[in-house]
Amino acid sequence: MRPLLLLCLLALGGPALAQSHPLTGTVTAEDGTPLVGANVLEVGTMNGTSTDRDGRYSLRLSSPTALVAFSYVGFERQEVAVEGRTTLDVVLAEGVDLGEAVVVGSRSYNRSAVDTPVAVDILDVAELTNDVGEVEVNQLLQYAAPSFNANRQSGADGSDHVDPASLRGLGPDQTLVLINGKRRHQSSLINIFGSRGRGNTGTDLNAIPAAAIERIEILRDGASAQYGSDAIAGVINIVLKDDVDVLTASASGGLHEASMRTDESFDGEQAQVSANYGVPVGGRGGFLNLTFDYLSKGRTNRPADPGEFAIYRRQFGDAELRNFAGFFNAAAPLSEQASLYAFGGLNYRDTDAYAWTREPDSDRNVPAIYPDGFDPRILSAITDASVSTGLRTRLHGWDVDFNNTFGSNRFHYFVDGTLNASLLERSPTRFDAGGFRLSQNTTGVGASRYLGTVLNGMNVAFGTEYRLENYEIFAGEEASWRNYGVVEMVVDGVVVPVDTLGRPGGAQGFPGFRPDNEVDETRTNLAGYVDVELDVTPQFLLAGAVRGEHYSDFGNTLTARLATRYAVLPNLAFRGAVGTGFRAPSLAQIYFNSTFTDFVAGQPVDKLIARNNSPITRALGIPALKEETARTASLGFTAAYGPFTATVDGYYVAIEDRIVLTGAFGDDDPDIGEELQALGVGAAQFFTNALDTETLGLDVILTYATTFGRNDLRLSLAGNFNDMELGEVRTSPQLAGKEDIYFGAREQAFLLASAPPSKINLTLDYGRGPVSTNVRLVRFGEVTLIDWLDTEDVYEAKLTADASLGFELSEAVRLTIGGSNLFDVYPTMQDTETETGGLWDAVQMGFSGRFYFARLGVRL
Repeated sequence: MRPLLLLCLLALGGPALAQSHPLTGTVTAEDGTPLVGANVLEVGTMNGTSTDRDGRYSLRLSSPTALVAFSYVGFERQEVAVEGRTTLDVVLAEGVDLGEAVVVGSRSYNRSAVDTPVAVDILDVAELTNDVGEVEVNQLLQYAAPSFNANRQSGADGSDHVDPASLRGLGPDQTLVLINGKRRHQSSLINIFGSRGRGNTGTDLNAIPAAAIERIEILRDGASAQYGSDAIAGVINIVLKDDVDVLTASASGGLHEASMRTDESFDGEQAQVSANYGVPVGGRGGFLNLTFDYLSKGRTNRPADPGEFAIYRRQFGDAELRNFAGFFNAAAPLSEQASLYAFGGLNYRDTDAYAWTREPDSDRNVPAIYPDGFDPRILSAITDASVSTGLRTRLHGWDVDFNNTFGSNRFHYFVDGTLNASLLERSPTRFDAGGFRLSQNTTGVGASRYLGTVLNGMNVAFGTEYRLENYEIFAGEEASWRNYGVVEMVVDGVVVPVDTLGRPGGAQGFPGFRPDNEVDETRTNLAGYVDVELDVTPQFLLAGAVRGEHYSDFGNTLTARLATRYAVLPNLAFRGAVGTGFRAPSLAQIYFNSTFTDFVAGQPVDKLIARNNSPITRALGIPALKEETARTASLGFTAAYGPFTATVDGYYVAIEDRIVLTGAFGDDDPDIGEELQALGVGAAQFFTNALDTETLGLDVILTYATTFGRNDLRLSLAGNFNDMELGEVRTSPQLAGKEDIYFGAREQAFLLASAPPSKINLTLDYGRGPVSTNVRLVRFGEVTLIDWLDTEDVYEAKLTADASLGFELSEAVRLTIGGSNLFDVYPTMQDTETETGGLWDAVQMGFSGRFYFARLGVRL
């Protein structure tokens, strides 16, 4: 605490600021439409905010004579002198349309988030990062949006390096991610271990630097008919910054208190620096906005005491990482009716995570190399690149958008501090283990038109998209996967492989991909959609969408959606939606295959994941993967009474034919054992459409914001409550009666634990003059998992507390100090064989403990 107290004293002793002056108001378009996320900035300072879903803002200025700038994409910037006023409403005139005002869930440019018939959260990222210690997008959303869940894993191979995340308790691959309204590519990683996202691919949100983001919009409703595959749970739209002539930069540092360790007081040191700056382009509202970000994080270690607990990993905790990112967002006018735009970025991450401990006397160790045993380290080099380019123009009254978006994610494994036991003393200790790559290219054209003469207004949108996806697995070096003790010998006149050493081959911790694992597969998708929104009366909205898609590898699908909103009073509206959804099996789920080492009840077992079209899979009658289909419904209301707002939305999601990773069939299985023995593996798993699920849930968000005297106060209470029911497990005919292996209680528990049954967030923001404070309480509901000993591991409900204190050292400089998980809360400690091999699974608030941080921000 001493460094933080020192910073606090320095801040309090800093230069005095001028008396603050409150300013509130609204920002609207010329037709009265609230502009959501409009920028409001005191000129010459770092003091600024953005408008909420009703176009309202509240800002405390350094002077009653300050100059305030108002800006919004596609509208002309205004600078207004306050001249002592405390209320200032601004109407922005439309300028050259350099970027559509993206509000996910509606293709109408005439609708704000509060007018949509489904739930949309709008999160101001600058405000979030000012007050909290988290710097990565996944962790920011984990605590800001109760329906969003993400946890760091340990001992989970690739999942240690890319955090799996979910919305409304569904799978990571059932949430679609957009950037500036365009489809974002997924990660090439498929999660095999860990407590969330098993058998799923997802999108690596941490590859997008928070410093590049203006706001994040979360559509909490099924939207496959609007946006396509993967949108069963909802859509996350990331809107990039478009500021010009404004430099924002920050430097932050922090560390975890290692209260459970006796050898260290602190670990998990974190350092992050970022900068964002924009320059005008073209002289008519064009811009080029650039962001650079660097993040370094040290590992944490929370090992069990081997004398006290049945489980034992000497190294258990968060991975070490370094992350470099550069992003851009740009637009340039061609005429009054047309503009070019582009955005994208490059992210490189190298990570270092510990695998399970290998004991000194294990046949997986060579004592001459590691006399005390060893802890293998799985390293990754992850490269993520994307670029989206397009032309927006107006043709015969239609707003038309031509776009091409390309994205690629490459995940390359290395293993260090390890060995290949079959090479004995000759073994290297570092290996290139190969990896995988996913690329996606989407070309589309969309058109939208608002018809003000149809009833009270109608918006019609239609378009088409063509998507090309490619998935590759590339092999590692031979020593990373080969067993050199297996030689071919002639037995009874037949050449057979014989194991002469009885030792496992390949790199311990992560055996590399073999040449026979390599794949290079491509598929295409052609889609078309129609989207209509009709204001029947000023109070009554109807919206509908239909989408058809054709996949080259599994055929056709058609989805539809109907939504409505009815304002019974100016400040009270009811809304609801019904629809169908789908998710195509990812290429990784179809083609991923690998031989890896798992630990079952503490004992290492070499396992095979066979690809869906492999001979073993077909021999067992497991059919080709097909799409998941869904039925979704939501019903809720919105209310606003002065400073108080409320949104309450119930939802129902029924998914048929969910794709899962089965349990492991052993080499003693009468139906598959001989094939596995011939491959030299102890067990095998498969991807399959195994069961149906039904989820009932409720999202509640209550906010209260007010200003009194020199004080600003904002309270919010947000909660997500969900309950998932699993249907009967469906096996192939050959495996009937083996449901407990196919997808047994243990695997079902992991699926149910994709989110806690409840997560409640209470936040208080208070500011007075140059000082502000933020206090946040988060309650995570109880989670139950089943360990390798078939014992229930119950993680009781837990409450965490975060707090920060901010100081404006000058008009352009802000210092924030604080802590996360101030009471050093951990999940319930377990003493049996968890999935991770540690004292906890990756649930609730994670297992890193209390975190202290300080951040210095500059806005010029």
